[in-house]
Amino acid sequence: MSKPVVFTKDPIESNARRQAISDAFLVEEASHLDWLLTQLSLSDAAREQIHEMAGRLVRYVRDTAEDQSPLDQFMRQYDLSSEEGVLLMCVAEALLRIPDGDTAEKLIADKLGSADWESHLGKSDSVLVNASTWGLMLTGRVVRLDKETRSNFRRTLNKLMQRSGEPVIRVAVRQAMRVMGFQFVMGRTIDEAIKRSRKKENRSYRYSFDMLGEAALTAEDAERYFRSYANAIEAIGRGNEGNDIFAANSISVKLSALHPRYEVSQRRRVLNELAPRLLELAMMAKAHNIGLTVDAEESERLQLSLDVFDKVYASDSLDGWQGFGLAIQAYQKRAPYVIDALAERAREVGRKIPV
Repeated sequence: MSKPVVFTKDPIESNARRQAISDAFLVEEASHLDWLLTQLSLSDAAREQIHEMAGRLVRYVRDTAEDQSPLDQFMRQYDLSSEEGVLLMCVAEALLRIPDGDTAEKLIADKLGSADWESHLGKSDSVLVNASTWGLMLTGRVVRLDKETRSNFRRTLNKLMQRSGEPVIRVAVRQAMRVMGFQFVMGRTIDEAIKRSRKKENRSYRYSFDMLGEAALTAEDAERYFRSYANAIEAIGRGNEGNDIFAANSISVKLSALHPRYEVSQRRRVLNELAPRLLELAMMAKAHNIGLTVDAEESERLQLSLDVFDKVYASDSLDGWQGFGLAIQAYQKRAPYVIDALAERAREVGRKIPV
């Protein structure tokens, strides 16, 4: 018989700050909330400022109610806190995976209820993930699908068609596609996205460009994503005319797109293979004086993300550049401890960490 493998504690995870993050993973929520409340100390002036700003925002929304975006128009027609409204968004998301408009239009024109939507979703369960995501993004709540919908997506769509009629559903799906194209997708390429960001009122915003897509499943996928990120950094950097890194557009990078085995069990391999690739991208961003943010991953990979981030952040080759940042999932109970650990690391290295 072979000897059992003994995993020793890794030095990078042995400090007190990182241990506090691990300890908070399963902390009891009531006690955590009590602790958070003790941290909340607002002066009367701060409370008044919050109240005044909230009032201004509400008045602005009311004053511009007639100037509706596609998202506003869609939400007035189709209730996105309902199962049906979210399903329509899921169908529209599936249609975006079809490479050309003519084919998508033909599919909409066909009998929607009998179409094989699952084949366009890539994975049979992705519609369930999408439904929850759309619900959270658009209504701030999880839209729970009933048992029948979870077991047979097409049957539910058929019922919706019978109740509303095919022309209505076709219009709804087209509108949902407009919503996503207008609200969530800046462009099909980085050049197209940058061009749109410079139009009219879009010019008043700063952008952190992200790349839609799944995690890398093969080394070829990872290489393709790496090249796309590199090209995007070059394109964003060409439009950076100032010296203020925080006033410029930036890029957001998914670690799971840069390595096919981005998982805790492959931690050594990830640090040895992925970290150098991330450092290469960071050095490109530094050369163009734009920010690069390491995007969040699934919660169980938080410590691994911090490991990779820390290894790259500590590199002397990034000295003098303040743009290497990290996205933190603030709703997690571990978030305050992640911020403490990052603050301590920033003091040690002597370089900012944009969060």
